[in-house]
Order: sequence, then C-alpha cells, then structure tokens
Amino acid sequence: MTNLDEELIELRREIHRRPELAGEERETAGLVAEQLRAAGLEVTTGVGGHGVLAVLDGSADGPTVAYRADMDAVDAERNVLPIPRSDRVFDEGFASRVPGVAHLCGHDLHTAIGVGVARTLAQGSEPVRGRLVFVFQPAEEPLHGAAAMLETGLVQRLAPREFYALHCSPYPSGTIGVSPGYGLPGLDHARIVLPGGDDDAALAAVAAEVGELGTVGFPQSLADYHARFHALVEPEAAASIQESVSLAQWTEQTPDGTSVAHVHLRVWPHERLPGLRARISRLAEAAGGHVEFPGDPFPAMVNSAELSTAAGRYLSAALGPESVLWGRASWPFNCEDFALFLDQAPGAQFYLGVADAEAGMNGAPHTPDFAADERAIGHGVRAMSGLLLDRLAARN
Repeated sequence: MTNLDEELIELRREIHRRPELAGEERETAGLVAEQLRAAGLEVTTGVGGHGVLAVLDGSADGPTVAYRADMDAVDAERNVLPIPRSDRVFDEGFASRVPGVAHLCGHDLHTAIGVGVARTLAQGSEPVRGRLVFVFQPAEEPLHGAAAMLETGLVQRLAPREFYALHCSPYPSGTIGVSPGYGLPGLDHARIVLPGGDDDAALAAVAAEVGELGTVGFPQSLADYHARFHALVEPEAAASIQESVSLAQWTEQTPDGTSVAHVHLRVWPHERLPGLRARISRLAEAAGGHVEFPGDPFPAMVNSAELSTAAGRYLSAALGPESVLWGRASWPFNCEDFALFLDQAPGAQFYLGVADAEAGMNGAPHTPDFAADERAIGHGVRAMSGLLLDRLAARN
C-alpha cells in the first residue's frame, strides 16, 4: 500500500465520520477543494450547490476528458433496501457521527478515489496530453445534483469529449465491471386518481393491477442481492433480464376524499416508458379515474458500447483479464443522475468491486450494513488514472 493509498483511506474515513445529506455537502466539498488546490489544479467551488469543478491542463495539446465523483450520504432509515442487518460492525473507529445519516452507497469512497485520481495525474511523472476535468457532484441520491451543476453551464463550456465514473459494487475487491451498452434504468412517477370518497377496495384493486406491470421484485436478503448482481455478468442469467420494470407504490386518501395511488417505475430500456404510461392510463380509466404524470421521466443511464468496450480492453491489459467483469444486463433497482452527464458526452460508469467475502464485507450499496474493502480505493485510483491517460492519448 502506497502513502497515497493511506492518505486516501484517511480521507474516506474523515468523510465517513461526518456524512452530509444531499444539498448539505459543505464540509466534504471543502476537503475536496483543499486537496485539489494543493495538487495544483484550477478549482471552482459552489457549482450547482456544493459542487466542485477542477481542471488539470496537460503539457501538450489533446482532447478534454471528464471524470465524476458524487459526494452525498443517505438517510440511513429511508434510503436503504429492507434487508435485515447483520450483527457485525466494520467502522467502529470511524463511524458516522451524524444520527440517521451514513455513507451506505459508497460515495465517500467515490470522493476519495476522485481526489486520488486527480492527485496522481497532477503530480505524476507521466505527461498529460490535453485537459482533464474533475466533477465532484452533490445531491446524487435525489437525482438533483447533476442537473444543478449543468444549469451553471460550466461543464458544457469545458466541452468534454468523454465522461467517466466509478460506483461501488458487490463484486470482489480488485475487480472492475464494465457494461457496454447497458447501465441503469430510467425513473417515472405516476399518480392514479380515483374520485368518489374513501373507496379502499377500488384503490387496492387498481394498485394490484398496476403492480402486475413489474417484472422484478426487490432483493429480500443480502444473499439474494449478491446473486442478482452477479447474474449481470453471467450470459444465461443476464439474457433473462434484458428488459425490466422495478415498481414501487403506495396509496393515500387526500383530505378532500380523493383516492390516490402513487407509482414509481424504474424501467430498462428507457424506450419502454411510453408504452407503460399508456397501460397505466388505461388501467386508471377502467377504474373510473385518471392518471397524472407530474414530470418528464428521468432518463436511463446508458453506457457507450464503444467506449465501455475500449475501456474494458484497456483495463484487461493493464490489470489482467481476470480483473475485468463484463456486464450483459442492467441492474434494475437504482437510477443514477450520471445519466445527465452522459447526455453531454458519451462515456461510461464502471462497477468497482469493494466486497471481501472472507472479511464479511458485503460491498452492497443501499443495504443497512454496507461495508467496503478500503484497499479498493487504491485499486480504483490506479485503474482510472491509467484509463484517463489512455483516453487522452486516443485519437477518438
């Protein structure tokens, strides 16, 4: 383990001790900005809230490539899957000091890795050809932060040719998953409105019919979570989930006596959403009500097939082919606002393995006792530093 690895582990632990919810990432952004300025990067803070934008200009002409890391923590009660906790505790020495808030999605690791990549490339001996843009994003969990940063126009003015990111995953520590042409689903919200008073039976009936549109249920245990995630890289299993609808819903009676069923749909591929909207509308009308869609669907995150494949080949050569896992389907249960950055420039998000089965570290984001092998931080830094240099050298 290098000195930088040790420093980044301590940075991760400091962020982990003081987690900040979406929109409140002031201290985390300050730590990031301090380290990036010390490394010699041009740093802009307060981008779309507490976002941090850092630019590293190389010593020779070349393209602009961007790398994104997210910084916010989660509500430890509301933003986790209903999976039983284990009795093991892995962070006693650096546990969250903020009641009800924790880094259960791995954004503390993402931030430390992003800082490590920036420091490595700014202070390394290998010349940088072109420009690197490092985007440290707030408010990923509610899918607000990327849009807020893009609304400033700063990212667009830098005009990156490609965009990359990492996300923690339950793959074994030391591995990286690539998913050419796949990614994460889009998100839609529907309100089915049934007038006519407290008709619980009618509301339950239409909710049951809508529920049948779902094709996958949420994992019910940690073992189930792991099995489903590993199925993404198994050709036969992945073939059965090329399309998916993950559905959550709840009902309410409004003060004026209106019955409402709220429906959240995570849908892959995104092109299926119009058809699902039409089916929900028909179900609502058949029940004597109507459906409201409060906003446009949030887009799916789609990894560039070409750039993901190129990255997988580079990583296989640099790390060894056994270190690269090739995804053949999309994880149905989470959305990701990195999708909005990929609307600006093609690129990919990779799955960084952070699980250590022997140590009991599950590596499963959004589970109550998410735990990660911190050695994965250095692994991610070396993998992404090498990849970014490789992409800067690529002609297209």
